[in-house]
Amino acid sequence: MDINLKTLGWNNFFSENFSEYREKGFLPARISREHTHIYFLYSERGELTAEVAGRIRHRSDTKCEYPAVGDWVAVNPRPGEELATIHAVLPRTSSFSRNVAGSNTQEQVIAANIDLVFIVNGLDNNFNPRRIERYLAHIHDSGAEPVIVLNKTDLCDDVKSRIAEVKKIANETPVIAICALEKDGIQPLKEFILKGKTIALLGSSGVGKSQIINTLIGWNRQAVQEVRSDSKGRHTTTNRELIILPCGGMIIDTPGIREIQVWCDIDGLNKAFADVVGCASHCRFSDCSHEVEPGCAVRASIEEGTLDSARVQSYIKIRKEIHGLEKLQNRRAKITERAKWKKLKNKAQSINRGKY
Repeated sequence: MDINLKTLGWNNFFSENFSEYREKGFLPARISREHTHIYFLYSERGELTAEVAGRIRHRSDTKCEYPAVGDWVAVNPRPGEELATIHAVLPRTSSFSRNVAGSNTQEQVIAANIDLVFIVNGLDNNFNPRRIERYLAHIHDSGAEPVIVLNKTDLCDDVKSRIAEVKKIANETPVIAICALEKDGIQPLKEFILKGKTIALLGSSGVGKSQIINTLIGWNRQAVQEVRSDSKGRHTTTNRELIILPCGGMIIDTPGIREIQVWCDIDGLNKAFADVVGCASHCRFSDCSHEVEPGCAVRASIEEGTLDSARVQSYIKIRKEIHGLEKLQNRRAKITERAKWKKLKNKAQSINRGKY
């Protein structure tokens, strides 16, 4: 495959940040997918397989410092082989992250350097406005722009009412209804796909992300499965992958995420819930929780019917999660700092004892 860096999204921002590595003789490449710490790359020398240099493993304290799909990296190809070593990850223009699964508090970058995100939601029993709100908060925080895609119009008796319902929570985010299987409504979606631009598809399993990609490509590249009888999807996509589209744009397929754990700040939340935040500015107390305080403009708006109660509860829930995450992050930072100084103290004591 002939690969042009500009087609892959290379621009002045990445070029400027790559200058120091160019002087060292490294080449730029973009991560297309990852498999157990083995990375597959697109570069001007073709497709490469790479591992990260030991220096990156040694210096990286968190998973977010490792390469992610969509990242631009500085690599040193091995002569005569399709293998390379990754020596650095270039700064990101955007990144979509979540909290790692389990009890740990640690950022996991799902995809990087994304221009646009298609939030895919099914119009069958998978339809969930609250999930869309959560995605919007994350995307507004990521640096990318969102587009809401309502798939499976063939399984919905009243598409117009669903679109109207979503537009109430979308603010200025475009809302497009399609049937990917029948290729109905796809053209408005294609207009967002531009040469050199990267799009990520996000949504729970069974909403039709893989089918959308197949429709955009023009052939069945991605495996698809029927949803279960309870409308919950089966995990078809198991790895994130950067796919080059015939039009020159790129799309990142992601495994289904049913309940994404929060990893965004208050700014992203406020953009996603601009109507609630605007109303909250009229509350009697600046730190109003919108639950029990007197003079709460948000609760008054719910009673008047100008704000939806479920939407406000969604806002309150995500806000509590963000505050809880901030506390955990601060506690983790203190523990890390304490461990670092303890290590330095022990080293200093060893030096004083003549062990170095």
